[in-house]
Amino acid sequence: MATRNAPSTPRTELIADAALRLLAERGMRGLTHRAVDAAAGLPQGSTSNHARTRQALLETAVRRLAEREAAVLAMDELPPALGGEAGGDLLDALTLALHRYLTTHRALLVARYELALEASRRPELREFYDRAGSRFRTPLNALMAASGSAEPERHALSLIAWCEGLMFSCAVGSYHSAVPSREELRTGFGELLRGMLGTGTGPRA
Repeated sequence: MATRNAPSTPRTELIADAALRLLAERGMRGLTHRAVDAAAGLPQGSTSNHARTRQALLETAVRRLAEREAAVLAMDELPPALGGEAGGDLLDALTLALHRYLTTHRALLVARYELALEASRRPELREFYDRAGSRFRTPLNALMAASGSAEPERHALSLIAWCEGLMFSCAVGSYHSAVPSREELRTGFGELLRGMLGTGTGPRA
């Protein structure tokens, strides 16, 4: 999370990070231009100057959410394919990314759920939200194809759905106090991917 008074932090990032923090702490009703100014430690009117409408403020939050999720999940650091010697490396990378999200970025998940629900009610935000999310789906589809998947889009969807279900349950659901260990997550990824691809990507012996 951005430091409030760091001089190197662009004002737009201060505003967006404050908006995400408010969404996690107070929900959609707590997201106002005035509240963002206060949370970001900026003069009154700063947020309105950057994002004059609520739609613009929501788009700012979605854009920043995608940037921060990219840093947490580090999709560009994943090995290029499953199977062979790369299989273990990929499982380790997926496991680390998901465990990092569940243990140190829960507030970001809550903010994402707030924005996803709002997008379901605002067609103009829905389009923007989906476009921002495509930066994760596209490389994952390519990864599954490179791994030998006969149906990369369907397998990518299954992998995303498994991760999303786990994140929801462990962030705000009935398992919120029982985050799986890295080894448990690795086992789960291995079982899922082995079932899809028939490769030797199961848990360590």
